[in-house]
Amino acid sequence: MKTHRLIVALFALMALNACVVQMPQPPAPDDPRYAPVWVGEHREQAPVNGSIYQAATATNLYQRRAYRLGDVLTINLNESTTASKSAGTSFSRDSSNTVADMTLFGTNIDTNSSLGGSAEFDGSSNSDQSNQLFGNITVTVTDVLPNGLLEVRGEKWLQLNRGAEYIRISGLVRKEDIASDNSVPSTRIADVRIAYSGTGTLADANEPGILSKFFVSKWWPL
Repeated sequence: MKTHRLIVALFALMALNACVVQMPQPPAPDDPRYAPVWVGEHREQAPVNGSIYQAATATNLYQRRAYRLGDVLTINLNESTTASKSAGTSFSRDSSNTVADMTLFGTNIDTNSSLGGSAEFDGSSNSDQSNQLFGNITVTVTDVLPNGLLEVRGEKWLQLNRGAEYIRISGLVRKEDIASDNSVPSTRIADVRIAYSGTGTLADANEPGILSKFFVSKWWPL
């Protein structure tokens, strides 16, 4: 009896140990990966060579501005995605065996027996997802690549009554895609990374509980 209890206790400890997971840390403002690049205040200044015309900053009507580190751009978020997926799996298996008549000590014995079995599985899943994100966020130029592409990144945090919401974005922008008002649509950004989420009570309310996650996981039904 004691051995049985010990085995049950060991299995219980193993199950509890499997349930212990490292909870991910919630996002926080001022992530260094999205921090702006601060240009030194004591960098070398171009000499002033006129009261109105400045050779260092002048551009003609057809020349685009030369963006530098620390410059700001406004990203117009206009994202819309729709995804649909379905999958189905089914299989069956049948087997049968018949035991032939036997002869024992010269006597024919009619066994008249057979063995059989069958297994069948049917499974299907459907998933539909639609997302839209509209708005704007101002980012900074963090690098100018040799081919002229601008590497931009930035984040915006909104502190609300029941938590906070944030938008983070990074990617590569072509100078030709920047409008006259210094803005660029998000659909024209290459290698874009956009994150929109939140923290606090409202974000926690949208998170399913542990049991809910278990009942919709692949481990249920057993």
